[in-house]
Amino acid sequence: ARRGGYALAAGTLPNRGAAAGSDGGAGRPSVGGQAGAAPRGRAYHHGFRGCRAVSAPTRPHSQPAPARDSRALKGQRGLRRILNATRYSIDGLRAAWSHEDAFRQELLLAAVMVPLALWLPVSLVEKVLLVGVVVLVLIVELLNTGIEAAIDRDSLEINPLGKRAKDYGSAAVMLSLLLAGGTWAAILLAHFLS
Repeated sequence: ARRGGYALAAGTLPNRGAAAGSDGGAGRPSVGGQAGAAPRGRAYHHGFRGCRAVSAPTRPHSQPAPARDSRALKGQRGLRRILNATRYSIDGLRAAWSHEDAFRQELLLAAVMVPLALWLPVSLVEKVLLVGVVVLVLIVELLNTGIEAAIDRDSLEINPLGKRAKDYGSAAVMLSLLLAGGTWAAILLAHFLS
């Protein structure tokens, strides 16, 4: 045990009273049932001139692993930068598929609507519009997911500002869905019900 910068080790304080014999053999007050025992928290080594306190060696502390700095990932250029950006984008799509039910539903819907838009007998511009609004829904959903993840990283507490930011993202998804539905309805009605 450490106390006052010293550690307890083997060795006892000599009984000065018993050695001198001036107090009738009473000696020092006993500590822990032993007369003349060394006080707790200090170590005494006997020498030619009495005893001395010896400090205990300090134990080295374990150093924590250094945190990764995102700036080290942004210094790439050329082809390496393009490859890293592609890998990060694929990781984002995998994470969205694994953790977001809304993105999975919209992606499955896009897997049906994009081939359908290419198959419909409409003009090239209309095909681009039909496919573009579907992809736009996926883009806005990913942005909304990123906003939610950034807010939840700081705190899971319901904060008014955090709730407002999430509501903004949800409103953006709703508007993109309305745009996609309106575009599909307008093109289909113009060709098949006119």
